[in-house]
Amino acid sequence: MGKKALFLLIASILIAYYVYTPFPENIEERWKLMLMNAAFKTLGHVADIAENLGLMHHMEIMMLITSMQYTAPLSDEKVTVTDTKMNDIPVRLYIPKGKPDSLKRAVIYIHGGGWCLGGTDWGYSNATCSTPKCKGKDYRMYRLAPKYHFPVHFEDVYTVAKYFLQRSVLEQYKVDPSRVCISGDSAGGNLAAAVTQQLLDDPDVKVKLKIQVLIYPALQTIDFNLPSYQENENMPILPKSLMLRFWSEYFTTDLSLMEAMENNQHVPLEFSHLFKFVNWSDWLPERFKRNHVYTSPTLGSPKLGQKYPGFLDPRAAPLLVEDIRLRGLPITYVITCQYDVLRDDGIIYVSRLREVGVPVIHEHLEDAVHGMLMFISSPLFLTSSQMAVNNYIEWLNKNL
Repeated sequence: MGKKALFLLIASILIAYYVYTPFPENIEERWKLMLMNAAFKTLGHVADIAENLGLMHHMEIMMLITSMQYTAPLSDEKVTVTDTKMNDIPVRLYIPKGKPDSLKRAVIYIHGGGWCLGGTDWGYSNATCSTPKCKGKDYRMYRLAPKYHFPVHFEDVYTVAKYFLQRSVLEQYKVDPSRVCISGDSAGGNLAAAVTQQLLDDPDVKVKLKIQVLIYPALQTIDFNLPSYQENENMPILPKSLMLRFWSEYFTTDLSLMEAMENNQHVPLEFSHLFKFVNWSDWLPERFKRNHVYTSPTLGSPKLGQKYPGFLDPRAAPLLVEDIRLRGLPITYVITCQYDVLRDDGIIYVSRLREVGVPVIHEHLEDAVHGMLMFISSPLFLTSSQMAVNNYIEWLNKNL
């Protein structure tokens, strides 16, 4: 074989490795996901090399995803967009134009990114919040790992939500106090769920949220062997390995926690009672069990629980609360994706909320992967993703 032919063969193999990924047949325009996945995969490998060489932290390289999607606060004829701060926390405001004296609805939106990526200027959430159908206000915020660890992210979001829910602030922005929603995707859905739970118990908060919207949220930290983690371990955008890295970085830069999570051996004996809250054999509908057999996770060393207690804190894992903490939550809209490691987190939360009488609307996307919000603008536009966003916004327009 000549040198040119050998080079072509090697190049073809590398391109096939990075670009081609076998996806389920029902996923729309799979080549777009393949290109996105190739970019994520390449960036992940570069991050691994840089970290192993001691040049940069893994997530500092991954933050390039955020920088590539930077969106300036551009207003148009329908929405005024500005960057500001609330209690020193950066937020981006989207204020609809027209009828300046009328009371408005408000959506507090929290971006995803595994607590490590993103920001108030991240492109995909800007596209969602500034869509003409989203007729309300929007606020997004929080500091990121690995520079900051739990509970900083939670505290940032909680600080802004609590500040905004003051009647004087609502009056300042001409917002109807009976029509406020909190929403978020992925890690943002995690923070939205946790903040909503905590606000119920805060005697200083007199204004109650009317609705919470959780878009493919991450909700539990104790069982990474759910059927969705098994079935979607190597799916694009958010493979299991990346999700566990995100969880680990949320609490510490010590990778021993992630290694224990990979083996599902990170929960100490004294916290074994928490498994009942995420026992998928009890909480998942039959069609999502798919002949999986439930096995209790192997218990881990008490040292991890003592060293990093945050990963068992319900402010980090909203599924790890007693039923009494779920009663009184507002109307909840949950979006889950079939090909997503976090699918079962959302479905279990839906089951538990319904069990205690919380009104829940569950939209399950049979043909979607994690991160469908990234596919609502060119060049990666997917009709199915736009339809899901339209359904979410239309539901908000009718119910908020």
